[in-house]
Amino acid sequence: MKLYRPVGQKELDLIAKSGYRAFPPRLDWQPIFYPVLNREYAAQIAREWNAKDAFSGYVGYVLEFEVRDAYLQQFEVHTVGTSCHREYWILSESLPEFNENIIGKIKVVRKFENETAPK
Repeated sequence: MKLYRPVGQKELDLIAKSGYRAFPPRLDWQPIFYPVLNREYAAQIAREWNAKDAFSGYVGYVLEFEVRDAYLQQFEVHTVGTSCHREYWILSESLPEFNENIIGKIKVVRKFENETAPK
């Protein structure tokens, strides 16, 4: 299944260090990893959240990647807004196993920059 993930610059740098093959461990205050099911939803988060956030470096990226269908069957899809706001909730301790089920490389498919952010 093709999934998407909005990230900021720091997270993208860590993904790049993995050779674009894995997502980094979650921070202590991030108990859940949220891959989303469509590009539009990921773009909305990257544009409206990451690109406006100092921790994200005032930049938002939309990442695209594939995960084995058989692995994802154990997880429920959650709708967290309108019908396009669909995502999986992966516990942080399950992220290494999730990464093992990524097929190929994680790709950057869109970038949003905040032109008015402090430099």
